[in-house]
Amino acid sequence: MKMTFRWFGDDDNVTLDQIRQIPGVSGIVSAIYDVPVGETWPLEKIFELKSKIEAKGLTLEVIESVPVHEDIKLGLPTRDKYIANYQATLRNLAKAGIKVVCYNFMPVFDWTRSHLEYQFADGSTTLIYQDETIQRMNPLVGDLELPGWDTSYKKSELKVLIDQYQGVSEEDLWNNLQYFLKHIIATADEVGVKMAIHPDDPPWSIFGLPRIITNQTNLERLLSLVDSPNHGLTFCTGSLGADPSNHLPEMIRYFGQMGRIHFAHCRNVRITGEKSFVETSHRSADGSIDMVEVLKAFHDIGYKGPMRPDHGRMIWGERGRPGYGLYDRALGATYLNGIWEALQKATV
Repeated sequence: MKMTFRWFGDDDNVTLDQIRQIPGVSGIVSAIYDVPVGETWPLEKIFELKSKIEAKGLTLEVIESVPVHEDIKLGLPTRDKYIANYQATLRNLAKAGIKVVCYNFMPVFDWTRSHLEYQFADGSTTLIYQDETIQRMNPLVGDLELPGWDTSYKKSELKVLIDQYQGVSEEDLWNNLQYFLKHIIATADEVGVKMAIHPDDPPWSIFGLPRIITNQTNLERLLSLVDSPNHGLTFCTGSLGADPSNHLPEMIRYFGQMGRIHFAHCRNVRITGEKSFVETSHRSADGSIDMVEVLKAFHDIGYKGPMRPDHGRMIWGERGRPGYGLYDRALGATYLNGIWEALQKATV
């Protein structure tokens, strides 16, 4: 296992100098953030990012994420142009030594939460998902605004986009995903890049939009769409773990033994009700996910890929990008590394 850390570039409040001081963290997970979705990432921008990270003694082998244009998800005639651009981006990333590309196929919205600063009794704040509140945030009919992070679209643009999905069923989305993958995985095989799809977050439909990367059955179907060792998963414990019917250690062993887990996100959540949860520290006792059992499953399959601590709380008065402060994620990385060391020594 190789411990990595998400970094959002020069605009990130967290610096590379700070990240390099976290014990056991050797790699950075990042992306190019100033290229519009659907356009090809220029090779020079990729090398500029890589050089900046390597100058601090860290490595860049994982990209999170290369976004998938909505026209691809919708299956519009323009999708071929955007798929060709995506293929060109993969070729450029391979030239820069990138080994893993994380992406998702969630319509319109990436991760969605009802509140970004829910306060615990100890004064720390975190991200929370309350289904009742989310229902009132429906962009088409709701009476509450979406959380402040969601600035990708103007409200009028958002309504048009969501309207486009009203006729898209889950089966349509599966077909559009398969069309995308048949082109993209062929390129991944050509250049030797592992594609790692991220589960839907949360793993159920929101605002009437279809979501399909949600559970073991659907992950099996996903992997059957294209037969390639480069077609795999980003196994996110927080996303999949929000649904108590997902048995994470079993899933890790099942897909890990197939060699199809290419990237791991470790995050803990405490389930607070049906389709409701709060993000906690990484510690097992604080959430509903037994992180020791999760790491044991990764250890049992001989996982050697990248892993990162996922969302963290805001602690010690820190302010910054929701879920992506320095301190709690650094604690998470150290906690995960400690479990991993104990597991390694127990098998000697």
